[in-house]
Parts: sequence; C-alpha cells; structure tokens
Amino acid sequence: MMNKVDIGETKLWVQDQGTGPVLLLVHGFPLDHSMWNVQIEKLSGRFRVVAPDLRGFGGSDVSEPKVTMEQFADDLARLLDALDIRTPVHFCGLSMGGYIAWQFFRKHATRLASLILCDTRAGGDTVAMARARHMMVGRVLRENMEFVAESMLPKLFAEITWRHQPEIVEAIRRTILKADRRGVAAAQLGMAERTDETGLLEHIDKPTLVICGTEDQISPPEEMRSMASAIPLARYIEIPLAGHMAPLENPDTVNEAILEYVI
Repeated sequence: MMNKVDIGETKLWVQDQGTGPVLLLVHGFPLDHSMWNVQIEKLSGRFRVVAPDLRGFGGSDVSEPKVTMEQFADDLARLLDALDIRTPVHFCGLSMGGYIAWQFFRKHATRLASLILCDTRAGGDTVAMARARHMMVGRVLRENMEFVAESMLPKLFAEITWRHQPEIVEAIRRTILKADRRGVAAAQLGMAERTDETGLLEHIDKPTLVICGTEDQISPPEEMRSMASAIPLARYIEIPLAGHMAPLENPDTVNEAILEYVI
C-alpha cells in the first residue's frame, strides 16, 4: 500500500506492505523506493516492509537547500512514529542509505533490531569527492538530470548486468531522470558534509549484515570487508554477478541472505 505520510516537518511517500517484524528499506542516491521492488514483493511475506521515498526523492516533499544524513535519519524515526511502529526495526540501507544508517544508529539505536548495509562506505568524502559533489549541485540546478544519469550509470552495475539485464539499467536511468533536481542538490550537499564514521564501527552493538556486490566500483569488496571486520557483530557476504546495485542485480541471493540473517 502506498501512502503519503505526514511526519510533521515534511511528508514522505511510503510503501508499507506485509506483516511481521519491520524491515525498513532505505534507498540510495538519486533513486527512490522502487529500487527495492523485488525485495518488497518477496520479503513482505515474512516482514512488514516499509520502503519510503526519502525527503526530496520520488513522491516525497522537497526541502532546500541542504538535507544532511542526520536529517534523513530523523525523518525515518518520525516516520516510524507516524506509522505507530514501536518495536525495533531491521534497517536496510544501500549506498546513501548506509550513510543514513550510521546516523540512525547514533541517534536512534534503541529503535534498531539489526543493520543491513548494502554497498556503502563508512569513510567521509575526500576533498576531491566533496568538490565533485558541489560541482554536480551547480550543474544539476542549471541543467537537468541527463548528465547525472550518464555519469553515474557506468559505475552502478556489473558488466554482466549491462549485457544480460539491460532492463534494470534502463529502469534506474528512468528513475534518475525523473528525480527532482532540488532534492538531488540538497542530498549531494548533505553527503559532501558527512563525517568519517570509521571510528563508529567498533561501537556498533547491533547484529549487522554487510552485503557487497563482487564488482562494486564505488564501495569495493576489500573496503566493505574491512568495514565489516571492524563491526563486532557483523557478518559479511559478497553477491556474485553484481556491482553497486546488488539488490537489483542479484535479488534472489540478496533476499536469501537477508532471510537467513534475520531469522
């Protein structure tokens, strides 16, 4: 069921499906909840799956000029309140969703049953990376989303996905092209200012599943393996035939890992 949920400060578009323990799916940049469509369909038989569009993305309201990872995390806590979800949730975030997960743990740890971190990073941006984000902000506000799609898509998918699942690449292209430029700019500014969270890892006391596509160019396996080794209760799994978008590229393996891990 899709609903626009008022969380007080803004309104978020949310898919809320199934019953059972709550699995909160947090999308990456510059996408929306639809990147989790296979997980929503397959896992809602076991979980109450809550998949929002983050502030500024999809059908949710846009805020300017900047949205921090902490603000996104607070939005999600308010969303749980609005949905009357009081029990701890399984928080699953991909890429930017992982950046938000660090802040959710910092501020709302009592609301967490576990973390599932897909193709993400704990480190902050280098000076060059932050500069590139600021350059994208200026350009996206002047132009359109076409150049964002063209620059990002080659880094998101494994080569085999481009060859054998072009429909997945095209679906993500369409999602990027329809994204609101103001929301994209606000999130980029927030990501550019996020802090390095590698020092947080040893303090995470929640069961944590770390998922990485074997061909991820953005959050490569060696980096994510090292990240997992620093988290006391972490389990690490690599997803074959997948890049940065592992839940889309090899959903069956990702879903099996989540089911085995959470159960």
